[in-house]
Amino acid sequence: QVQLVESGGGLVQAGGSLRLSCAASARTFSRYAMGWFRQAPGKEREIVAAISWSGGNTYYADSVKGRFTISRDDAKNTVYLQMSSLKPEDTAVYYCAADRTMLPGRIKYDYDYWGQGTQVTVSS
Repeated sequence: QVQLVESGGGLVQAGGSLRLSCAASARTFSRYAMGWFRQAPGKEREIVAAISWSGGNTYYADSVKGRFTISRDDAKNTVYLQMSSLKPEDTAVYYCAADRTMLPGRIKYDYDYWGQGTQVTVSS
């Protein structure tokens, strides 16, 4: 069983930055691909970014390419999402997820464990 705890969300003005963190309890954290998803009110949960075991393979949704960066620190059992040039449409609850495969999945059903989410609100 893996427990994931997100932090770093908050209220920020458009154009600003935030860094989300996700701390994992798994002793074998390095063997999980990790993903960040988000869900806005009334919308489906969508993938934002994902990273493979080694960190050498990453994926970004088109809507965040060039603005968001996913990274991981296996020594700290933590995955990060650096968000820059934030837009009001980035407002959502952001979730961290773990996938028991080497390469990260791109849909929510690929992921086995989920955090509780952290709210990100971008004001215009």
